[in-house]
Amino acid sequence: MKTNPLRTTVVGSYPFPAWLEHAAEHLTDFGRDDIAELQRDAAMIAIQDQMTAGLDVITDGEQTRFDFNLSFYGYIEGIAREDAGARRYGPPAHDQRGKHQIVGELRAPRGLGVVEEYKRLVALAPAGPSLKASVPGPYTLSGRLIPNADYPTRYALTEALLPIVRAELEALVAAGCAELTVDEPSMSCYAYKEDTDRFVDIFNRTVAPVVGKTRLSTHLCFGNFKGRAVGPRQYAPMFPAFYAMTVDEMHLEMASREFAELETITSLAEHYDVAVGIVDVKSYYIETADDIARRVRACLRYAPADRLVFAPDCGLSQTARWAAKQKLVNMVAGVRNVKRDLGLA
Repeated sequence: MKTNPLRTTVVGSYPFPAWLEHAAEHLTDFGRDDIAELQRDAAMIAIQDQMTAGLDVITDGEQTRFDFNLSFYGYIEGIAREDAGARRYGPPAHDQRGKHQIVGELRAPRGLGVVEEYKRLVALAPAGPSLKASVPGPYTLSGRLIPNADYPTRYALTEALLPIVRAELEALVAAGCAELTVDEPSMSCYAYKEDTDRFVDIFNRTVAPVVGKTRLSTHLCFGNFKGRAVGPRQYAPMFPAFYAMTVDEMHLEMASREFAELETITSLAEHYDVAVGIVDVKSYYIETADDIARRVRACLRYAPADRLVFAPDCGLSQTARWAAKQKLVNMVAGVRNVKRDLGLA
């Protein structure tokens, strides 16, 4: 249980500035030091926007993951790059994301790059907010790899990636990271048809070495590539199995679903803190501070303040920056209004 009731946080990602997206398409024009400067400057902008909003917990906005070679897959040996999906045109959907062939043993001798991201965040962030790093879980990470004879199923790929992710978590804790999100949205997307107990076992084995050494959270949403969901948007199939996940905080996508199943936070709060998504990252309606306050009060009917955290539904990478900035400002303002009314400010 946290010491700061009704705190505000984010899942992890933040929209790239336009110049960063342009630069990412022309990286051959830049030298190594130029790219490092791009990463640092973009992280500073994401930090600044989050600080301006007044969040209790901030990240680097995952601003450095703008190219294959700088992404998690670029750190993993045994993968051949595939840029484009099987379908390149038409309405956006998950089949437009490229998948990668496996050409050798999956290894990551340099880690996954998150320790370097976290150290950059520590160097750039001002004093005040808690600093959080985000790492994809092995099941989610396996989703863009194509099985082969050595790794014939997605679960085989997951098991190969699990020690890689676990090592990154251990390295982050060793670097002083006090808050970690192990992001497993694929588990929530496919819980309706997969073995949920198996998911829990995978998750708990992944985080086992760092339990009790950092504040652990996970994020359970229904997909957000180009603002599109990919699974049935119901939490019922995940429980009771997911109660056994070894986490301190669980992030839920609620706003885009008009707070369907909000009553489930009562039972969830008996197991861990619940980070309720009260900002819809898929919508360009900008929630007002009053909207946010009403949503916070609705959550308080089901769970106590010391078990509640508030965040956007998902990462903000698929939301235009002008909207993401204002959504965060209004989210924090609305939560603070309720805290003031409750004498918690």
